[in-house]
Amino acid sequence: MIERQDILSMEYLKKTEFTGSHQGMRYRLEGVSSEDGKKLRVTVWPEPFNFFTTPAEEKESAEFSFDEDGVQDAVAWMNDRLFEDKDRWENAGSRWNSYQ
Repeated sequence: MIERQDILSMEYLKKTEFTGSHQGMRYRLEGVSSEDGKKLRVTVWPEPFNFFTTPAEEKESAEFSFDEDGVQDAVAWMNDRLFEDKDRWENAGSRWNSYQ
């Protein structure tokens, strides 16, 4: 389970993106501009590849408010993805030859 303490501070997120992984699921949090102001975009995808190498169709994203509540909502969303797609993440390590 991903915990809030696994994600760096809001001050860090204001400056750059944050990436991590947990049990076969990789994730990235970044600030993005939207019509409603700045948002926190969270993207998850299966291991073993990084954000830029993984095809778009393998990624899933959601946006949250760019504040502490948004980070907590993002962590909850990532944990939902982790448990709802458990087989996807558990088998992610076997995909080394799947992308060209």
